[in-house]
Amino acid sequence: MTVDRQHFRTLLAEGVAIPTVSMDPDRAADMARGAEWAAETIRSLGGEATILRTSGWPTVHGRFRAEGATRSIAIYNHLDVQPANEPEWRTEPFVLTEVGDTWYGRGATDDKGPALAALFAAARSRQAGVPLDIHFIWEFEEEIGSPNFDEALARIPGPFDSVLVSDTIWISRDVPASPLGLRGMQTFTLNLRTASHDTHSGLVGGAARNPLLELAELIAAMVDAESGRVKIPGFYDGVRQTDEATLEGFVRAGFDVERFRKAHGLTSLRDLDPRIVTQKLWTLPTMELHGLAGGYQGPGVKSAVPPWGEAKMSMRLVPDMTAEGALARVRDFVSVHHPEVEVVAGPGLEPYMCPSDAAQIPHLAAALKHAFGKEPAFVREGGSIGAVVRMARHWQCPVLFMGLSLPEHGYHAPNENFDWPMAQGGIAAFEHYFRSQGTC
Repeated sequence: MTVDRQHFRTLLAEGVAIPTVSMDPDRAADMARGAEWAAETIRSLGGEATILRTSGWPTVHGRFRAEGATRSIAIYNHLDVQPANEPEWRTEPFVLTEVGDTWYGRGATDDKGPALAALFAAARSRQAGVPLDIHFIWEFEEEIGSPNFDEALARIPGPFDSVLVSDTIWISRDVPASPLGLRGMQTFTLNLRTASHDTHSGLVGGAARNPLLELAELIAAMVDAESGRVKIPGFYDGVRQTDEATLEGFVRAGFDVERFRKAHGLTSLRDLDPRIVTQKLWTLPTMELHGLAGGYQGPGVKSAVPPWGEAKMSMRLVPDMTAEGALARVRDFVSVHHPEVEVVAGPGLEPYMCPSDAAQIPHLAAALKHAFGKEPAFVREGGSIGAVVRMARHWQCPVLFMGLSLPEHGYHAPNENFDWPMAQGGIAAFEHYFRSQGTC
């Protein structure tokens, strides 16, 4: 059975055209329209679909029933997207633009293209009579940490034998890659106020405290800018050690430092050894400063001492760390080194590791090899998906990953794109996996 490329492109164009930017409260109408489109798309390919309302944005539950099925699996994707306000966009971000085999548009690879690939495979599997119930969970809050996902989760009938997530990135196009684990995440801000208003630096400079300088000093005490190593005592105590075989496997998987650097538009890296780089990306926690706010931000220099400062920060967490434990380390450190600084916690996501003995792993490997012609690499993912840990706990089943995105597809970046070879291969991989799960 051939796959209708034009049909796939038409549906992807429809999805990209709806700016489902979950972090923007002014997009309520677009979020509702996106959920309606998602449900109708599932129905148009032969499935059932229900829009599950929550206290925030909805989740769409789809289902392809199979006569005589004794097994049931769920496929998870998210259909909310990042904003697209970067000046580097070369095309309209919410108009799908085709250049050869590549489609440009916000959400094309993260995560509407992979979602459609799995959906096409489910429709074809149903037509072929594969005895497997296939459920779809399409979330609209992943980009904001899935704050209301539990409400939808409680209304999706289970249990499932496994959950398959298609929201991860290969190392390169040369080698299929499936992560067996995700890092967690804890966001927080550091706030400090030292005055009621801006003050003239010529009148108070040298005597007045500068909250931005004090925050900068505190942050430098927390994390080393050159190496990235967190200097908070005990921060690494909960980190699960990675064995030598796993580290060697990361390198054998084909990770290329220079290709990684170019794909992400980086001018340089902290390390050039692929063994060290992959370990930092996948198996070690991080602490990042994302923004330092306060003081004058306009053209030129306003010679005033600012009254307040705010540092926006986050930590990526690895097994066996917890978001609560990592945040407690930060609070303890700040309370000792600068007790006037307020630590304000944001959402926390726990790390995840798939059980290494999960029976579905060989079937996933076989599906990727069937579709793409090469043995896949089992690696880790440096990012976080808030829904994963919740699904694993709720249904007490393994959650596996069959992402179809590449570094050059531009996750969260301007000129985000997806391409037909990855879509077509993804459909074949999902079909193979569905057949294996229906007959095992």
